[in-house]
Amino acid sequence: MKTPTKIIRTDKWQLNPTPDQKLLFGETVKVYRRACRYLVGIIYTHWSELGELTADQLTPAVERLMHETQSRPNIKYPQFNKAFYKFPSYYRRAAIAFAAGQVSSYVTRYREWQSGTRKRRNASPPRINSDTGCYPALYKGQCYKLHGFDQVEIKVFNGSDWVWTTVQITGLRERHQVASNKMLSPSLIFNERVCHLSVPFSCKPEKRKPEANVTAVDLGINTTATISVVTHSGTVIHREFIHPGRDIDRRDKRLKSVSMRASKTMGKGGQLYKGFCSKTYLKAARINNKIGHVVSKRIVQIAERFNSEAIVFENLKGWKPKGGRKRSNLRQRFHGWLKGKIREFTEMKWAELGGKVIEVVAAYTSKLAYDGSGTVKRNSNNYALATFPSGKRFNADLNGAYNIGARGILKLTRRNDSGGRSSKSTGRSPRSWACLCDLWTLRSSKLA
Repeated sequence: MKTPTKIIRTDKWQLNPTPDQKLLFGETVKVYRRACRYLVGIIYTHWSELGELTADQLTPAVERLMHETQSRPNIKYPQFNKAFYKFPSYYRRAAIAFAAGQVSSYVTRYREWQSGTRKRRNASPPRINSDTGCYPALYKGQCYKLHGFDQVEIKVFNGSDWVWTTVQITGLRERHQVASNKMLSPSLIFNERVCHLSVPFSCKPEKRKPEANVTAVDLGINTTATISVVTHSGTVIHREFIHPGRDIDRRDKRLKSVSMRASKTMGKGGQLYKGFCSKTYLKAARINNKIGHVVSKRIVQIAERFNSEAIVFENLKGWKPKGGRKRSNLRQRFHGWLKGKIREFTEMKWAELGGKVIEVVAAYTSKLAYDGSGTVKRNSNNYALATFPSGKRFNADLNGAYNIGARGILKLTRRNDSGGRSSKSTGRSPRSWACLCDLWTLRSSKLA
């Protein structure tokens, strides 16, 4: 029996600290990071013994080295208790877990480098990073106390002692309202720009009783996503086009400015300096993330509305775009094609609701007419328009979405060996190249 995948999702709870509380949060993060740096040195020194222990065994083993108690007065590193006076035990254990992770990662990467597993032949050896931008993990009751969902009490460092302070929660999402979700230990994220709690949840979706339909998605560059909801009988009960043009224009405008600035920087020759337009690229990447979330959210909403069995995508792994004509922007448009990001975000959101995502063969989804009349002809002036052999004009992306939905249904019901589609050895098109008309054929054969 297949073990179900553990689903962990994280919410951001916005905090509204006063100026005095901001100083307390800053001191808390600062002393926590100092403790982590100190512990990285201890753990790395004794990694030959500590590396073989489990996570539950490692924490007490490290504490025996550096935490003095009444029953354990003689320890190897007494400086820790002096440097971090009254350091809370649960903050200490969180810091030990983080430091052990840093050391384990470094040791693994260094061994790989020694064995010759390198990106480049002359790659430098990895370095242990003890000066990390980590944030303190909070344990319930010991480091934080919730007062409803309006206020949270957090144990903070005021420079000489650890005290409790109550801060307002001003922004929440909805995962805490789901009864089957289990809230895990949050982290206090604080710096010059942000202040919030990063709250992970272990999600356990309820068992679904879906309807006999699938939500098919055709990802393109003319239209970001074309959606069709197809039933097992081949009836299309919903179709929709999703194309956040405003965000796409914002991204493309920024990327276009890069080439203009590059020509002014280099002139007719020369090279660009390292990190050229890095902030512009970072902004474009953030816009891409937003587009991916907007499109995937709408896809999941449609699948949830129609209670679909699955969301169906084309298998585009390894697909590489071909450049267009000279001075064409087709190659640049393909670079902005978010096929992987949208699929990944959709799968994450849909899995949280207990749904599944399947992939079908991408070949000829848009090239074959959904009515079985043959190969379509694309309009040279408007590539989104397709003409069927019968003379019918239809949206090429929507035609592809219909065929994707049909292939998804046949994959779910294990009926790929349909009457009108046989293997290549028979001279007919492959079974995996099914179209919407194959569902109609199956329905007719059932009724006959």
